[in-house]
Amino acid sequence: VQLQASGGGLVQAGGSLRLSCATSGRTVGNYGMGWFRQAPGKEREFVAAITWSGATSGYADSVKGRFTISRDNAKNTVYLQMNSLKPEDTAVYYCAARESRATISYSSSNYKYWGQGTQVTVSS
Repeated sequence: VQLQASGGGLVQAGGSLRLSCATSGRTVGNYGMGWFRQAPGKEREFVAAITWSGATSGYADSVKGRFTISRDNAKNTVYLQMNSLKPEDTAVYYCAARESRATISYSSSNYKYWGQGTQVTVSS
């Protein structure tokens, strides 16, 4: 499966963005999905994850209550709605897919497929 992330950009603190992750090659319903991010000079970190049905999702403490992960399997797309953005949310955001679709994982090592990343910059 190929993943294509989009929707990043420059936004002021307090603003919102919605990231999209479009899949091709195999239907996104076959995979559990996650979003990760990497800021300059830092390690890649978990942001959010969702099971194939959307019934279960999980979030990093730093984004809980501000970000929402969702999916539309008919459109082969996963979304990350980001509200109340902060400068510390600035990073390259990556979507990822794992074949264990019925559970979520917070670990990047459990994801087999990765998109190319989209830059999110939040100005203060």
